[in-house]
Amino acid sequence: MADTGGRTAGRGGRRADRTVLGSRPAHSVRIPPRSRSGQALLSPAERTVPSLRVAAAYAWRLIVVGVVVYGVFTVLGRFQLIAVSLFLALVVTSVLRPLADLLNRVLPRPLSVVVALVGSLLLLFALLALVGNAVAGESTKLAGEFRGGVHRIELWLQRPPFRISPGKLSDLQGQVVDYINAHRSRLLSSAVSGLGRVVELVTGGVLALFSSLFFIHSGEKLWAWARDQFLPSGARPRWDLAGHAAWRTFAGYTRGIIIVASTNAVLVGVVLLVLRVPLALPLTLLEFFATFVPLVGSPIALGVATVVALAGRGPLTAAAVLVLIVVIGQLEGHVLHPLVLSWAVSLHPLVVAVSVIAGSIVAGVIGAVVAVPFVSVVWSVLRALRTAPP
Repeated sequence: MADTGGRTAGRGGRRADRTVLGSRPAHSVRIPPRSRSGQALLSPAERTVPSLRVAAAYAWRLIVVGVVVYGVFTVLGRFQLIAVSLFLALVVTSVLRPLADLLNRVLPRPLSVVVALVGSLLLLFALLALVGNAVAGESTKLAGEFRGGVHRIELWLQRPPFRISPGKLSDLQGQVVDYINAHRSRLLSSAVSGLGRVVELVTGGVLALFSSLFFIHSGEKLWAWARDQFLPSGARPRWDLAGHAAWRTFAGYTRGIIIVASTNAVLVGVVLLVLRVPLALPLTLLEFFATFVPLVGSPIALGVATVVALAGRGPLTAAAVLVLIVVIGQLEGHVLHPLVLSWAVSLHPLVVAVSVIAGSIVAGVIGAVVAVPFVSVVWSVLRALRTAPP
């Protein structure tokens, strides 16, 4: 028995002395006290710290996202010409890709792309030539109308409620002339730098057309190549989902804003022609391009039309154009945007306004144009990834 007890004790001793490399000694775990309902009772400090931890976790992640966004915009600012050209190429692709697909039913793919792109360019040049011909044909008449319009504006300013004396108006004109004479060299240098800008615009336009050729012809193949080259296989399905959501939103927004801009331009052109406002066709074209800046573009273009109507036709016509500003603004905000853009973009008007202002602060007019589609694409990608299974 003693032998057996000794052997058992020996085995127990050997078992007690035996250790496994890499194992940790056991510690005592303090179980928090629980209430009668079975829930753990936590002190006020323990109840406060988790919320601070959650806030800190959100804070540093938001800081990282902000740094990444700032870095992206800094890099894009360095290569602004390339970024704007690629953005224009995506706009052209979203508009002409359906036409190229339709032509591809009867024509080879390369030929259908060339026909869609060249035909659109010819249509744009024909429209610009029509506007230029209209302005050149009425140049003499317009000069006389504007001289008479400036005189009518001076008389209007001399009446109540402004009551500006003719001497003050003459002094103001003299100050403008003196300013131009004093800053003639600076204005000349600005004009020379403007020629450099024209060269940049031509270069960017050529790059946009060259890129749009490949995007329209085989954009999905370019996306698949980039996805397979730069992404691990496990991440490709989610990136495919995000890419399709982004392109669907961007293309829908672009086509929708073109429909809204065309509708606004047609309405403005008809009213300006009926009111016989000078430069009706150029002002119509200005309204079309200004609509691409949401909320503020159309009122600014119609404000220019009001000034032209005041100088060319008088206060009554200018008042009619002001009424047009209000009517078209209501029509655009309450009818066109909900009907045309609601299926592609679901952003609150406050988000749109803040995006336009922030984009204009960051990158001027280009930022104001790009801000809303950029925010819309980001929001659609987040929604798609949130609803997708992990």
